[in-house]
Amino acid sequence: MIAIIDYGMGNLRSVQKALEAVTPQGAGSAQAQIVSDPETLRTADKVVLPGVGAFNHAMSELRRLGLDDALREHVGAGKPLLGVCLGLQLLLDVSEEDGEHAGLGLIPGRVVRFADGLTAADGARLKVPHMGWNAVNVRRRNLLLDGIADGTYFYFVHSYYAEPAADSDVALTAEHGRTFCAMLARDNVFATQFHPEKSQQDGLRIYENFTRL
Repeated sequence: MIAIIDYGMGNLRSVQKALEAVTPQGAGSAQAQIVSDPETLRTADKVVLPGVGAFNHAMSELRRLGLDDALREHVGAGKPLLGVCLGLQLLLDVSEEDGEHAGLGLIPGRVVRFADGLTAADGARLKVPHMGWNAVNVRRRNLLLDGIADGTYFYFVHSYYAEPAADSDVALTAEHGRTFCAMLARDNVFATQFHPEKSQQDGLRIYENFTRL
């Protein structure tokens, strides 16, 4: 079973539909279920942590529901985890959004905001939040990137981005006035700053690759 974590801040049904679209019918072990309690989460083979909204509120809800420790146990057991958008940011040690707030601490690093006054290579002024389609650059390949070419476009919506402590954790980068981390990968932990469920066939390929782990 693939557990999609419901802590009140995710685009859950879109993620579930995307996973259902790439899961062969009758493959019970890959069934995608929306989960909001730690005991059900502990039975999952794989976990997707989606999210939109504020970092601190998201972490508060994960702790209130007891999902933070269950997620750490899942990763500690060597089971695959995929974070999406805010779900990527929650994996790091700390975020600077609205103060300084502790994250799950699964990947060392910080979450920081895009600076105001960003400009593109041609001098055009860029907006924050970063919103829309953007090409990614492959830094380090992993199993989720099977069939994904360098320069593929994915859909982003975010004002903050990850600065992992180890460059080896960066799988993809993208450009928005600066180079930023578009995908993290460390052992059994993966995360995308973009939304695969909003990124058409290439996004579905990311989810399909995750179901095959």
